[in-house]
Amino acid sequence: MSGGAGRLLAAVRGALVTAAAGALLLFPLVVPRVDAVEKTVSWRWANLGWCAAGLFAAALLWRGRGLVGGLVLRIPPGPPSSNGGMWGLESRPFALRFVWAAGVVAALALPAASSTYQVSVLTSALIAVILGLGLNIVVGLAGLLNLGYAAFYAVGAYAYALLNLHFGVGFWAALPLAGLLAAGCGLALGFPVLRLRGDYLAIVTLGFGEIVRLVLENWSAFSGGPSGIPNVPRAALPGWEPGLRGATVLLYYVSLALAALAALVVARLRDSRIGRAWVALREDELAAEAMGIDRTRVKLAALAAGAFWAGVAGVLFAARTTFVSPASFTFLESAMALAVVVLGGPGSVGGVAVAALVLVLLPEYLRPLAQYRMLVFGAALAAMMILRARRPAGRAPARATAGAVR
Repeated sequence: MSGGAGRLLAAVRGALVTAAAGALLLFPLVVPRVDAVEKTVSWRWANLGWCAAGLFAAALLWRGRGLVGGLVLRIPPGPPSSNGGMWGLESRPFALRFVWAAGVVAALALPAASSTYQVSVLTSALIAVILGLGLNIVVGLAGLLNLGYAAFYAVGAYAYALLNLHFGVGFWAALPLAGLLAAGCGLALGFPVLRLRGDYLAIVTLGFGEIVRLVLENWSAFSGGPSGIPNVPRAALPGWEPGLRGATVLLYYVSLALAALAALVVARLRDSRIGRAWVALREDELAAEAMGIDRTRVKLAALAAGAFWAGVAGVLFAARTTFVSPASFTFLESAMALAVVVLGGPGSVGGVAVAALVLVLLPEYLRPLAQYRMLVFGAALAAMMILRARRPAGRAPARATAGAVR
């Protein structure tokens, strides 16, 4: 048997194994259907057949992607990119500028062609972009694994709600105040964990996030407890009281502007002296200290900067939902923000923004699939992680950091 035919047969066998394993795992989800009212169970075997066929076809295409006419095309890999960037676009400035210009024009024009619901969903995606960019400073640049990032998100949301409830502070004044308050909490967290890194730092930040959530849930006199704080004002301009549509569109444009500002700030910080110090600390903490980098100052700056953007995102979230409660700031929010950084590429600005948009918008636009929505979303995440494993710096890694520490 020739080498090409042998590889084709191996690809078919592997695809069959993948289809069988996938069908076994999907069986309890797609075959039995329980009718609680009629107390009957129906068996939808056709669904399992379609799933197995789809898995077989996808696995065969993936495993046999180099097979043409029974021959293996041996294409030598090209030289690794020295600058990474947004899918290699940084090496083509004109193409990069065209992509960004088209994206800006589309983002500005979207509300005119979208319903209020769609604009609200896009606002959620932009809030996730701000969250991801803030965590990108802490995890992507400084290398500090933070699993309690939702705590700073909660601080920003509750700061706006409480300041408005007790002191009548408006949306525009609350934006910087909540950001600064969250940055102060980041500094408060930073001092006790200065000597921790890796798994130990992750456990401490996870505990901090749970402490903040439990305090908000049980201190009813302060935060309203599990019932939360309702009637948080929407964004409005002085002298103009917009309706639901107007307030939603206004908040969308505010979120878009703040997401662009966050991207600009993170990009400038990455290329600045403090950004290079963060990268050096991430690569080798002992070597960075030996080169004269102040570990205390650099770590605290990263935690405060990341927490600031989480606080700003919290204000936007409170203005969008007009209601805040501890249930909105669980560990899942921290995990999603971390997934955005990992999928987008630690240190990358454009990659993190795209990953945030995908992770927020994909589940919403899969709603027509009904009960299969999260199944498809999980499969898409698994596929993205497989592709990400083939490129360890993420789908859109930052530029090479070898020269960044000079």
